[in-house]
Amino acid sequence: MKRAVLAGLRWTSLRLRLVVVFALVALTAAVSASGIAYWLNREAVLVRTQDSALNDFRQGMQNRAASLPLQPTEHDLQVSAKQMADSSNSRYNVLLVAERAPGKPIVGASDVDGFTLEDVPASLQEAVTKKQKVTGSNAYPYHLFWQRITLHGRPYLVGGTKIIGAGPTGYMLAPLDQERRDLNSLAWSLGIATFLALLASALLAQAAATTVLRPVQRLGDAARRLGEGKLDTRLRVSGTDELADLSRTFNRTAEALEKKVTDMSAREEASRRFVADMSHELRTPLTALTAVAEVLDEEEDSLDPMIAPAVRLVVSETRRLNILVENLMEVTRFDAGTARLVLDDVDIADQITACIDTRAWLDAVELDAERGIMARLDPRRLDVILANLIGNALKHGGSPVRVSVRVEGEELVIAVRDHGPGIPEDVLPHVFDRFYKASASRPRSEGSGLGLSIAMENAHIHGGDITATNSPEGGAVFVLRLPLDATEPATPETPEGDAAQ
Repeated sequence: MKRAVLAGLRWTSLRLRLVVVFALVALTAAVSASGIAYWLNREAVLVRTQDSALNDFRQGMQNRAASLPLQPTEHDLQVSAKQMADSSNSRYNVLLVAERAPGKPIVGASDVDGFTLEDVPASLQEAVTKKQKVTGSNAYPYHLFWQRITLHGRPYLVGGTKIIGAGPTGYMLAPLDQERRDLNSLAWSLGIATFLALLASALLAQAAATTVLRPVQRLGDAARRLGEGKLDTRLRVSGTDELADLSRTFNRTAEALEKKVTDMSAREEASRRFVADMSHELRTPLTALTAVAEVLDEEEDSLDPMIAPAVRLVVSETRRLNILVENLMEVTRFDAGTARLVLDDVDIADQITACIDTRAWLDAVELDAERGIMARLDPRRLDVILANLIGNALKHGGSPVRVSVRVEGEELVIAVRDHGPGIPEDVLPHVFDRFYKASASRPRSEGSGLGLSIAMENAHIHGGDITATNSPEGGAVFVLRLPLDATEPATPETPEGDAAQ
């Protein structure tokens, strides 16, 4: 369930990334297009209004202001300014400035309250009244200048020029409110268009993401089923695009994997059957050999000293071979999945004491366990685990071996520690491997190399585990962790002999 939720989050994240990318591209394109369109329309509107007003103003200056007397009165200036404003189609106010005498200016305005000389920027007044040198590229000493300004929060176009030949200076002030309203309407329209483009791109991104991600999701589901062991999983392939090629590749890979796993399973099954059959067939002659070896062992004192060592060797190897066959049969049951638990309520202290006493280890093992710690386990398999761990500690670490028992929550913890040299660091990862022996120079040790592996399998079937470490004080420490209640259904089976290494 958790994996499915995580997969759904990853799928949603990829969809979100696609939508965001589409939206960002659309937003960038829409904003760029809207910005360019707004800037072009703004310039066009302002330039059109500006040119119209300035042309009317220039024409008015030529027709009205130029016909004024050399020393006009204030009334003359006011009448001419009003006539220029009234005859214009651009709705501007006019201000005419002349001199009654040197240094004594007079002003006439079409609207005294609406336009005064203070409204004209000083820089514009300076540019208008400044006489320029007449050259081949400049035919007139005075020119028409203009500037866009803001007065009292409203936009205006202000322009000015001077009549050549001691004529009056004229200024015009044209409001740009209508142009601003038009441009604001255009900005709103472009903003709405940008939003609609963004919304459309999101919808298109959803559709595109669905088209792309649906095959990817199917591929992910198929890969999960394949990882869960359903090797017959295949994808339905349609189309000729890259996703279709990926699906075909997945199907070919799954088919090859299924064939290889089937072949390996068949070979593994054949190997298990061979080991099981061999172990079973060996038991009959081993039974006879064991009986003969026991008789020879009992008669060892009466044997000829020349043949006594050979008899001891035969007895020892026969016992070792018998243990190896029993271990092989146990391993075969684990591999075949036929091993089952026979559960019972066990007093852990009594179980460990019985294991130690049966094998005559009482003098070499120290037990730290409170009586009354009960667990529902398979006593035979627990005995196998303890026999292997304690026997391994006695063999490789030496006595005294300390066995301690504690309960952590719902878990039983049994630690087996020896006082030997410990386990080499390169050996630690392999101590539970089958047939692994730390010393290659001693291949004929008494153990079969299967004891710790069988102990681990018995821990796993209980739902537990075994770990191996080195103690800081010296020696190896094996820690067995088992649930206090192994609830796996039990299937009765014939008890087997010890699997001690």
